Amino acid sequence: MSATIHTDAARRHDFCLLFDVADGNPNGDPDAGNLPRVDPETMQGLVTDVALKRKVRDYVDLTCGDAERFKIYVQSGAVLNAQHQRAYTALDLTSTGAKQKREDVDRTRAWMCENFYDIRMFGAVMTTGVNCGQVRGPLQITFARSSDPIVPLEVAITRVAITREEDAAVSIGDDGEGTGGKQTEMGRKALVPYGLYRAHGFFSPHLARQTGASDEDLALFWQALQGMWDLDRSAARGMMACRGLYVYSHANPLGNAPAHRLFERIGVARRDGVEAPRAFADYRVEVDDATMPEGVTLTVLEG
Repeated sequence: MSATIHTDAARRHDFCLLFDVADGNPNGDPDAGNLPRVDPETMQGLVTDVALKRKVRDYVDLTCGDAERFKIYVQSGAVLNAQHQRAYTALDLTSTGAKQKREDVDRTRAWMCENFYDIRMFGAVMTTGVNCGQVRGPLQITFARSSDPIVPLEVAITRVAITREEDAAVSIGDDGEGTGGKQTEMGRKALVPYGLYRAHGFFSPHLARQTGASDEDLALFWQALQGMWDLDRSAARGMMACRGLYVYSHANPLGNAPAHRLFERIGVARRDGVEAPRAFADYRVEVDDATMPEGVTLTVLEG
């Protein structure tokens, strides 16, 4: 058995990612004043697939962004049509006119896949103005959900610096006494005391062939899932870390077992006597790897 079977882009891979947060906000909800996202029926915490892919993109950009094949398409400050224009310029094609030629779109789509890591892996819709077509990525990630209900907190904070000059000014009355002048300003900070989250993902070798995703790309993705937390530190995030990464690799590109059956082999439960989890040690993670389905190999990269 190869030690790098989990990086084989010609295989199907299903994976489970465990990560946790302590005293931080893993993914704010703009519809709820940036409070941590929750399922309102169960109060389990949620982290979107988009938030997870943002961390992967940032990791790749910081570690490999200068390399030719590892540019990032969706990043802060980027204008997408300007990104598309790079393909037309590189291939000496014209993007002007009411509609780009079909063969030009095909060539520019291939160029974008070759040069942008996140297009090659996650796909992209590039039909906005400067048309580079659409790409369905081989790698898909679900929302992450916490194992237990979380308690979204919003705590008050104070700041000694005043925002506006007029708020800091002191008025002197007829009696010579000063009035007004704020000494502090109030703010709010959202956090989760603790949450252990679980997300699932899938890699399709058929779509990988179409986008040109390689073994190197897949190996970089696994590295990102383990290391991206240390590159995304901020006061708002608290303490976040990868707590488990389990990759099921299939001998058959179509799969040797249903993904949901494989994921059911990973059990996460609170330890006896723990009422309010506040650390990863408060959980027990059990993986059934004794009788794996024929043609399926489990690789534990973290956990």
